[in-house]
Amino acid sequence: MEQYSRRWALKTGSLGLGALAAGLISGCSAVAPEQRSAAPAASATPPPSAAASSQPASVFSAAYPSRNQVIEKFKEVPAGQFGLDIPGIELGLPKGSEFAALTFDACGGPNGSGADETLLDALRELQVPATLFVNRRWARANARLLAELASDELFEIANHGTSHAPLATGGQSAYGIMGTGSIAQAYDEVMGNQLYLTKRFGITAQFFRSGTAHMDEAGAALCRELGVLPMNFTVNLDAGASFDATTVAAQVSQLRAGDVGIGHFNQPASGTAKGLALGLVQALDSGLRFAKLSDAW
Repeated sequence: MEQYSRRWALKTGSLGLGALAAGLISGCSAVAPEQRSAAPAASATPPPSAAASSQPASVFSAAYPSRNQVIEKFKEVPAGQFGLDIPGIELGLPKGSEFAALTFDACGGPNGSGADETLLDALRELQVPATLFVNRRWARANARLLAELASDELFEIANHGTSHAPLATGGQSAYGIMGTGSIAQAYDEVMGNQLYLTKRFGITAQFFRSGTAHMDEAGAALCRELGVLPMNFTVNLDAGASFDATTVAAQVSQLRAGDVGIGHFNQPASGTAKGLALGLVQALDSGLRFAKLSDAW
């Protein structure tokens, strides 16, 4: 776990590793229910830009291996290590990158389907690009906003899974959340949202981050087989939207060229937006430049 310590834990300031790890999942329940902004209701009629296509699912799935093909190919593949930083997962940008990348998750579910418009507005005002990882539950609850974000060149949309489960092939769990229990279930966790984003919004996600950011080696290999890059991070910006603004700003200050920061844009009552804005002004003044993940690969 030396690499884990070097590339993740050391970029968390003086905060304990356990607190940061526990915070990863709190992006789905970062604040008490009475403090949350109500999640936007799903529109009964999708906006034109997000309307479901009349084309059959086979048109969209033709470029991907089928579920049965994957089951057959991976039937003898061992699960391997399970965690945040295991072989096959990308943490930072490719070696030699001159940029840093910001990524923000939207986990969905009863306590994770809000939208931090203040954070998005700050990125727009500062013209800082970002990659937004959305779970299918969040996408369904925020269809109009997602259609808007997908059409904004400042952002790119990535896949944060279908049910927000750790991508495991043996049922491993993280923070009390049970992972997928087989390669077939792992396939469904990736492809359920991948095809939904394509059919509903015209988005072909290039990157995948599992629920809780945990997966095993077989899960990482599966992502690559499906043509999506399994992507985690080097700097934890908000610990699941549990950090206050001052701490978020301090975490942003640790970003360097080649780093990938993780935050959350589904908890509007958190300190993420304010801290991000404060930290980004200083980062930009220092000369740090930002890019979307797809600009680096």
